[in-house]
Amino acid sequence: MVGDGINDAPAMKAATIGIAMGSGTDVALETADAALTHNRLTGLAQMISLARATHANIRQNIAIALGLKGIFLITTLLGLTGLWLAVLADTGATVLVTANALRLLRKK
Repeated sequence: MVGDGINDAPAMKAATIGIAMGSGTDVALETADAALTHNRLTGLAQMISLARATHANIRQNIAIALGLKGIFLITTLLGLTGLWLAVLADTGATVLVTANALRLLRKK
């Protein structure tokens, strides 16, 4: 549901996803799940594209973090790597997923 919030704030609240226009009422902006800051519906396609990219990035980051943790858990338990290397790998995983998330800033 996309609206300006004049009379449609209750509909936005009841909708699965409510999107308010930037010039909408305060009630509409508070009840909406997202807001288009410019009064152009062309931003809706960009918002959906960014949301999909963000969702994919979240999945990638979870896979990277859990994958590295799992690998170093197994190798540490088997005695192939030391605990300090596992700690450094955990820090490295944090840096890696942060850098991966920063890629979203380049998305237009």
